[in-house]
Amino acid sequence: MPGRTDSSAATGSPDARPPGGDSRTTTAACPTGTAPAASTVRLPADRERRTGPARLLPARTPYRRQLRRIGAGRVLEIGCGDGDTLAGCAPGSVGVDHDPQSVAHCQSRGLTACTPDAFLAGPHARPGTFDALLTAHVLEHLDDEQVEGLLRAYVPYVRPGGGVLLITPQEAGHRAGPTPVRFTDFTLLRAFAESAGLLVRRTYSSPLPRPAGMLLRSNVFVLVGQVPR
Repeated sequence: MPGRTDSSAATGSPDARPPGGDSRTTTAACPTGTAPAASTVRLPADRERRTGPARLLPARTPYRRQLRRIGAGRVLEIGCGDGDTLAGCAPGSVGVDHDPQSVAHCQSRGLTACTPDAFLAGPHARPGTFDALLTAHVLEHLDDEQVEGLLRAYVPYVRPGGGVLLITPQEAGHRAGPTPVRFTDFTLLRAFAESAGLLVRRTYSSPLPRPAGMLLRSNVFVLVGQVPR
């Protein structure tokens, strides 16, 4: 499995252990016939007082710039949370989240969101329906099989030639997040994308260069992939 071939995924790594001794566990893989669970509800509220360089940046990074760079139309966002990114996506975009409260909050904002099983049973689950797939701050909470299952489940809903954005936190964000399974860097993101049959077009650090990730919680790894035509 990809995670076991990358040194950053080793269980002996400090970044692979839950911060603060948190004993909560990752959501288990879903039974056959259901979509994998994914949610950004695990993310800490970013409304807390921030200091240093972080105070100069928006409270939450909606990733709209990253989506525009791949010319995204309709977006399928896996782990949509409260819908902050989904709200800036093109009409017809859909968010999926395993947390019913997050889904209800998105819907109260007039957004189209549903739980994984509701997505599969609904009208949006048609192959090639979406122009792009986004999952941000989700993969680091899943093990190898769950990540691979999630990508296998949702990538087919993106049209051939469509884009895929995989986003995970760098060091500061990883330490601050609740119960990450392991540090998911460029190497591991690339391994997961290639395992899912995606073409890797680009990897980069955002919003600041890679060294900022040691101190800046909002700095992230971004992988831009493409569904083969």
